[in-house]
Amino acid sequence: MKFKAIVADIDGTITCEKRELHLGAVKKIRSLKLPFVLATGNILCYARTTSRLIGLEGAVIAENGGAVTVRYDLKGTYEESLEECEKAFSFLSRYFKLTKLDPHYRRTEIALRRDFDLQKARTLLETQTFDVEMIDTKYAIHLKSKKINKGVGLQKLASMMGLKPRDFVAIGDSANDVEMFEVSGFGIAVGNGDEIIKETADYITKATFGDGAIEAFEFLESKGWI
Repeated sequence: MKFKAIVADIDGTITCEKRELHLGAVKKIRSLKLPFVLATGNILCYARTTSRLIGLEGAVIAENGGAVTVRYDLKGTYEESLEECEKAFSFLSRYFKLTKLDPHYRRTEIALRRDFDLQKARTLLETQTFDVEMIDTKYAIHLKSKKINKGVGLQKLASMMGLKPRDFVAIGDSANDVEMFEVSGFGIAVGNGDEIIKETADYITKATFGDGAIEAFEFLESKGWI
């Protein structure tokens, strides 16, 4: 078994606990001899900038699969899903004081500050017909289309790169990485990961955060899979 590329989440996966890039993980990523894709719930310009700082070629999945780009394409490719999210946001705003994060940059979903009752909000949404869901990534709550996720983003980006999703090893820590694990060839959860991602993973590292990512890379190398 040999994989042709790696796709990894950023925050909580190749960072330290306080969200700084883990320099050891960055150094290890730079030593790898295969394409490396970043996949995040954050905005496209954040993902592109992180890719540039690490020294990668700019292939990224952002906004939980809603935005993808190969190399440093400034425009990117976006899904048309924001309108439904805005309708759901307006509905929920009747019951909660909600704060949008990066509202001028997000084009496919709405990210919210984690300062409201998520379970109550989910229950309220179930009474409506909005085709949306709410995902807690531990950094923000994402109000997003049910049709869009990192797995969908990986399928699209893999095609743009001339690869198949199964050619990728996926590495992550959060609930929004589940679909990416499901479509990839092999999924690795870092030790600080949510229980749901650990249940989906093929391998779980003992180390956490960026140290866990390093362990993941070394595991793959020891197996001769990358």
